[in-house]
Amino acid sequence: MVNYEEAYLLLTAASRDFRALQGMTDPGVFADEIFGFHAQQAAEKALKAWLSALDVEYPRTHDLTMLLALLEAHAQDVNLLFDIVELNPYAVQYRYGAFDDMGSPIDRAAVIARVRDLIAVVGSKAQPDR
Repeated sequence: MVNYEEAYLLLTAASRDFRALQGMTDPGVFADEIFGFHAQQAAEKALKAWLSALDVEYPRTHDLTMLLALLEAHAQDVNLLFDIVELNPYAVQYRYGAFDDMGSPIDRAAVIARVRDLIAVVGSKAQPDR
C-alpha cells in the first residue's frame, strides 16, 4: 500500500524548509552553510516523500545521491535532478563541525529554483490520483 500520508507530511516539511530559503537570500544575514542546510533538508525531505509515494523504504540517510539512486532503481527518471547532490556538504552531519569554505558563494537564486522545481515534481507524483 502506497503511503501518501507519509509522503504528504514529508512534502509539507520540505515546503517549510523551502519557504525558509526564500527568506534567506541575503548572505550578510544568513551564512551559506545555514542557507545550504535548509536547501539540503528541503531536497532530502522531498526525495523521501517521492519514495514514500512509491511505497519504497528508504534508509536513514542525508545523502541525496543515495536517495536519487534509489528512485532511479525504482524506474523513476531523476536524470535532471542529479545537480542537487551539490547540496550534500550542507547536510546535518556536517552542520555541527567545522564547515569548509566551498570556494565560491552558493548561488542562492539557482538553488531556490532547483529546490522549487524538485518540490513541484514530487508534488505531482505524491498524490493519490496521479
